[in-house]
Amino acid sequence: MILNIKEVKAGYDGMEVLHGINLKAKPAEIVAIIGPNGSGKSTLLKSIFNLCDVYSGKITFKGKNITKLPTNQLIYEGISFVPQGRQVFGDLTVKENLEMGAFILKDREVKSRNLKDVYDKFPFLKGRQKNYAFGLSGGQQQMLAIGRALMQNPALLLLDEPSLGLDPKTMAEVFKKIKAINKEGVTVLIVEQNAKQAVKIANRTYILEQGKIALTGGKEILKHPKIKNIYLGGR
Repeated sequence: MILNIKEVKAGYDGMEVLHGINLKAKPAEIVAIIGPNGSGKSTLLKSIFNLCDVYSGKITFKGKNITKLPTNQLIYEGISFVPQGRQVFGDLTVKENLEMGAFILKDREVKSRNLKDVYDKFPFLKGRQKNYAFGLSGGQQQMLAIGRALMQNPALLLLDEPSLGLDPKTMAEVFKKIKAINKEGVTVLIVEQNAKQAVKIANRTYILEQGKIALTGGKEILKHPKIKNIYLGGR
């Protein structure tokens, strides 16, 4: 396992949101996390990236205990996080945004190679590299945020609601890019409000309810009555 979460309890300022979470991800897997609002999905990602309080339990990455490891150190370990809400630097150019993602890299050649790889994955970014990020559409900003995270050459990519606020066509493009990134060997842990799309691209899906894992399974999970009735509107 590249990622192993055991009995993790986490939250904010003493308020527990996650109540003993167990989750695993194999190398080069896509693992989806779905569930209703307030179920603790984003907190789960933040517990891995040390952006919330972990009260108990253990998180291991590539066999190493990373529980409560400082966020900047987690980046050096090979974990990248794309938070909810397309958080790009609007007053910086596309290229400057991408370069911000490579701050841990000292070798100029590696930076240059990684930039080329990102431009290969997202060709429109190369065409807009001198444009300010605030002028990009919502979908383009999301892809810029993902591209910035990829500048670090992560082994594990954490994505929090990447399709939020996107139109269906742009959403489909984002999911297509996520699959392509995964095919290159990057393990992806994705929190997603679009349950159907998330399950379709995932090797495994976990359903969170009130801070606990309620259900887990593969693509067949879409046929489960709980999924059909609560997350897919009975379809």
